[in-house]
Amino acid sequence: MITLALKLLIVHFLADFAMQPDSWVVAKNKNRQKSPFLYYHVGIHVLLLLVVFQFDWSYWPLFLVYTLSHFTFDLAKLFLNGRLNPRFLFAIDQVAHLTVILLLVGFYHSFPIDWDALFSSRILLMVATLLALTSVSSVIIKQMMSRWNVQSLENDESLKNAGKYIGMLERLFIFGFILLHQWQAIGFLIAAKSIFRFSDLSRAKDRKLTEYMIIGTFISFGLALLTSVLYLYVADAL
Repeated sequence: MITLALKLLIVHFLADFAMQPDSWVVAKNKNRQKSPFLYYHVGIHVLLLLVVFQFDWSYWPLFLVYTLSHFTFDLAKLFLNGRLNPRFLFAIDQVAHLTVILLLVGFYHSFPIDWDALFSSRILLMVATLLALTSVSSVIIKQMMSRWNVQSLENDESLKNAGKYIGMLERLFIFGFILLHQWQAIGFLIAAKSIFRFSDLSRAKDRKLTEYMIIGTFISFGLALLTSVLYLYVADAL
């Protein structure tokens, strides 16, 4: 089962990412079903399938379903391009491809789904912790920092919502480091952020903005540490 899944994933990763030039993507978006690169792309999938499966024609139903589904999803994506958010469209397209791979693996190697294990206390605890480290913490930090006028401190050259996503990533990194018992790595993370973030602030000579960023960083790190330690305590109690 694992071997079959890995073969299909390798084909998908190679054909959809490693072996698809940007020029093909641009041409497909422009000409849709009339673009020869759409069919070149599908042809690469077929060729890779044959090679990975060593031309074992007993898998011909898999080849057919995989190829037709990939062509259908790619064609639908081309017609929806410009109508939906491109990031959302990309995510839906990849989820569709991976779902087909999962269904094909399940067809050839049936495997039971343990729903009790999927909704076990440990899994639910992990989901709650990840939500707390990302969305919940972002709102808490925003509320705690709302006493200062953010509009007057924002830099127009900054990427939209960059601080929010940087904060989410750093808290997730801290959580991962704590799970791996790599506490010293948190110090390197703080140092790295200080170098890349506060060096720009010092050159700007804006004391208020510097203080604002330091306070926000300390709150973010504090919430990450508190949430991570609480996770370990509850996980040990389960």
